[in-house]
Amino acid sequence: MRDAVQARRAFWVLWVSVLLVKLAVAARLPLFVDEAFYWQEGQHPAAAYSDLPGLTAWLTRLGVDLGGEHALALRLPFLLIAACVPLLTVHIASREFGAKAGWQAGLFAMLLPLAGTLGLMALPDAAMALATLLCADAGARLLRQVTAEAALELAVGLALGALCHYRFIAVIAVGFIALLMLEDGRRALRDVRVMVAIAFGASAWAPLVAWNLDNADAGLRFQLVDRHPWAFHADGVLFIGVQALLVTPLLFVALAVAAQRSLRCASTVSRYFALLGSGVVLGFFLLGFFADTERVSFHWPLPGYLALLPLLPAVLASWPRGWRVATTWLAVLGLVANLGYYVAVSSAGWRADSAAKKWYPANFAGWQPLADAVRARLRTMPPGTRVVADNFKIGAELGFALGDPRIPVLDHPVNHKHGRAPQLRLWGLHTDGRSEWGEAPVLLVVGATEVKYRDLLDRYHRLCAMVGRLPPAQVLNIDHGRQRFLLFALQGTPPQGACSTPSMAWVDEPVADAHVGRTFHVRGWAFKDGRGLSGVEVTLDGKVVGRARYGGDFAGLQNAWPQSNDPQHPKVGFEADIDLRDAGFAPGAHWLGLRLHGQDGSVETWAEQPILLRE
Repeated sequence: MRDAVQARRAFWVLWVSVLLVKLAVAARLPLFVDEAFYWQEGQHPAAAYSDLPGLTAWLTRLGVDLGGEHALALRLPFLLIAACVPLLTVHIASREFGAKAGWQAGLFAMLLPLAGTLGLMALPDAAMALATLLCADAGARLLRQVTAEAALELAVGLALGALCHYRFIAVIAVGFIALLMLEDGRRALRDVRVMVAIAFGASAWAPLVAWNLDNADAGLRFQLVDRHPWAFHADGVLFIGVQALLVTPLLFVALAVAAQRSLRCASTVSRYFALLGSGVVLGFFLLGFFADTERVSFHWPLPGYLALLPLLPAVLASWPRGWRVATTWLAVLGLVANLGYYVAVSSAGWRADSAAKKWYPANFAGWQPLADAVRARLRTMPPGTRVVADNFKIGAELGFALGDPRIPVLDHPVNHKHGRAPQLRLWGLHTDGRSEWGEAPVLLVVGATEVKYRDLLDRYHRLCAMVGRLPPAQVLNIDHGRQRFLLFALQGTPPQGACSTPSMAWVDEPVADAHVGRTFHVRGWAFKDGRGLSGVEVTLDGKVVGRARYGGDFAGLQNAWPQSNDPQHPKVGFEADIDLRDAGFAPGAHWLGLRLHGQDGSVETWAEQPILLRE
């Protein structure tokens, strides 16, 4: 009894602490791209959408309608749903294995890092976790006795999951197989009340099915066909290491042991939880050898871990005290690290410092400065100027910041890559460009870092085909240019002539993170299609430290970009000798950049790269 009381106290202290921390972080965390698009979906109410069923969008709409147009209000419904997950875990484990086991399972429902951070972002995972636990609880109750209450809980869980994500099909399939493998499960499935519950849950997929029937299966094809290579790749083996790291190694082992022991257990309910949890996790492990590796998928197995949590306390009870303590504190560190990541992402200084790193959080970065720049530029343009985005990310993020869910969007590869192009067309927000706008004033906002650098010139020429010859751009470099936006003021009839694009450049020497002395050599290339460049300046931390000699031969560029029409090819190389002996720069890390002067009078600040200045 004393142990149960202590576990209960620990649970409530952690539950309140985690919720308060998540509320504080959610209020400061910049809006993630997917969250912004779900907000946009919520502003266009529908039963289903191209990427998801309707629930996530409805919750975002509920949040901002009740709390206003800011990130915390948007996320609040998801935070509250996530807060219910450990409570339901306690309920399930307490009924099946006793009060102490229940409070301990609830504790680990928060310490499990993937579960402890649920709700910080307005994503489908929080509601899907709750739906998984409702179905697991209902299944356990039905194994003992079929009742109307248990069947109703199953119906609610199945319907809630169907409204969350296509991915909930995995939970349904594995749960159904688990029940079929158990004699009591087969008995329950033959009961008419359970059949009605299953039929009710199946009916919740009707809006998504109807959407796909009306739109040539676009959503289904994206989720099940287009985004996956469906060819074997060895990357799937990384699943074990990644999951062990995210779950924390000892907790990962404990959950695996719990599944293995319970599969041989005499308790039908224990075997059911083990079949459900291990089936989901192993299913996603096998899928990883054939499925999409470009997008984030590390959170997919979370429903499986949640189903295994009620079995965890029995395993920990059999371990020596030292291992139990190590498992708990390692999980605590994992949760703190995950929460700490979101705290760091919320810091503009940290994002800037990580600009040259692989883990730079691009989808969180730059949206507020971009919105401020757009507002300022609009004040200089004629009344009624329309904002047009070149991809769905900019359209959704600017839409949230400016309070306008109807910003038109040009055709862009990322719209198709993320399955959002069909939805934009349904809303009438896809625009073909100048052919639709005529001579009306437009502020076109372009994300220069949304395509691979080798494809950027092609994207610029594609923009010319859609909107005409591009005027000089207002360049907005976020975090030393890791996020780079271009603002084009389009007014009247576009000028005639060859496609004029923003500049392209590269610094070959020194390389990023190079150690340089007080004097060093800078070498690279730069060009500007349509007009060409008149000069290149070298900057350090934004201050001009030298003017480069521009016009050296660099013939190889036209092999990489044969469509380039800079009239100065192949003389687009530059060199500069930089002398910082009297410039006052302290030793240490600095940011080397370029300032590119066009023949048309434009001045563009290029992205910066880090260098280390020696004494």
